[in-house]
Amino acid sequence: MSAPFNFSAGPAMLPKAVLQKAKEELTSWRGSGVSVMEISHRDPAFMQMAYKAEQDLRDLMKIPDNYQVLFMHGGGRGQFTAVAQNLAGPNDTVDYLNGGIWSDFAIREARKYVAKVNIIGSAIETDQGLAYPPQSEWQLSEDAAYVHYCPNETIGGLALHTIPEVSAPLVVDMSSNILSEPLAVEKFGVIYAGAQKNIGPSGFSIAIVRDDLLGRAQGTTSTIMDYTVQAKERSMYNTPNTWAWYLSGLVFEWIKELGGVTAMAERNNRKAKLLYDYIDNSAFYSNPIHPDFRSKMNVPFLLADAQLDGEFLRLAESEGLVGLKGHRWVGGMRASIYNAMPLEGVEALVSFMRDFEQKHT
Repeated sequence: MSAPFNFSAGPAMLPKAVLQKAKEELTSWRGSGVSVMEISHRDPAFMQMAYKAEQDLRDLMKIPDNYQVLFMHGGGRGQFTAVAQNLAGPNDTVDYLNGGIWSDFAIREARKYVAKVNIIGSAIETDQGLAYPPQSEWQLSEDAAYVHYCPNETIGGLALHTIPEVSAPLVVDMSSNILSEPLAVEKFGVIYAGAQKNIGPSGFSIAIVRDDLLGRAQGTTSTIMDYTVQAKERSMYNTPNTWAWYLSGLVFEWIKELGGVTAMAERNNRKAKLLYDYIDNSAFYSNPIHPDFRSKMNVPFLLADAQLDGEFLRLAESEGLVGLKGHRWVGGMRASIYNAMPLEGVEALVSFMRDFEQKHT
């Protein structure tokens, strides 16, 4: 069988070109005779590579000069804690929009470090599926240290496609949609993302922090999670995840070669439209999200008869379509179609879904 199409939500597929280059350089990085995982992070060659990766990310996202780009440990969950401890004091108020499971996890972490965590709004069920309430109905605090939201809920497939207009610093968890489309970075105080969906390996994260938000960390904040310390040390206060940093840099180069984030958005729009159009025109499959709030990265869908789920997954895997099982908390199916997923993968999935539907109707 040819290489499968991996629809896993994360850790997710990486671009084949990136994996091939990493394979070629695995035991002898840049002809050095040793792996990139074996050299010091203080080695001039590694530091040059690391800073180039940062510059490539700055170029791709058009990050202004008054923002620090931090490569950090702990993935997205680590940032749930880092945000609360870096941007708010123990007696402050912070605002959170609750769109689903990952928003809820972020809220739980904030409650450990901040006196008042105000839920400004939560996802709601409508006649057309799960949606966000309009911003006019959000209960924003007058004195919030920051406002936090997740524009793409990986598990539920709920997305907020507009940037909220708020007066407090806006913090966004972009773990599953960073680099998928152009973004007005200047509208945010902090942008963070776990790496394992659109950037690189798991356990690694990126935080993009506006300069005026540095220096606010609580006294009990872990030093390696202190944005000010990491900014001063250029993300090398302690030994970073050198392998993940290297692979992320290769992904940034790959995106640049394909035409940048605008090209990624066009590619992602085509993939999402193809899959949603098929689901919407089928009586056998359904998507539980309001059309205005559908994710372009994570597409959940249900079969008309849930008893067929096991057969669907088994046959899909035999056809080289893997990672389609929905999250254990919501069931059904989920196709994650991040940047690395080619259009051909979605075409193959739709073809399989059509054949499966015809056999069971």
